[in-house]
Amino acid sequence: MEFHPAPGQPAHFSINADNVERAKAFYEAVFGWRFQPYGPPGFYMIETVAPGSNPAPILSSLQARRELVAGVRIAGWEGTIAVADIDEAVRLIESNRGKIVMPKCVLPAIGRLVYFEDTEGNLAGAMQYDSKAE
Repeated sequence: MEFHPAPGQPAHFSINADNVERAKAFYEAVFGWRFQPYGPPGFYMIETVAPGSNPAPILSSLQARRELVAGVRIAGWEGTIAVADIDEAVRLIESNRGKIVMPKCVLPAIGRLVYFEDTEGNLAGAMQYDSKAE
């Protein structure tokens, strides 16, 4: 695998799982990601975009730590995954044993956002970007 990110560019993320196959099934079903075995057993590289597509750059921010909802605090880096339909994403998350921890909210002129817990207890966001969201 040849990969040459620019210095300072976020270049990799890992999802840590107690049950790698369960987590793999969750992300395949919910987001359509593909997984390729790489290196040691139980280690996969994730294909998050279809081959030949032209993904947008990753947006980044720095913000004060907060609770998503009472008692649910983000520690470490926070990730958000773009989705075409937030309601369908919620349905897929829940039907694949994930849990919505922050219900859908609207970020005006940005889109609709939920936070979820995957099958392994990891927190992430799902965002339907929409510049006309109100």
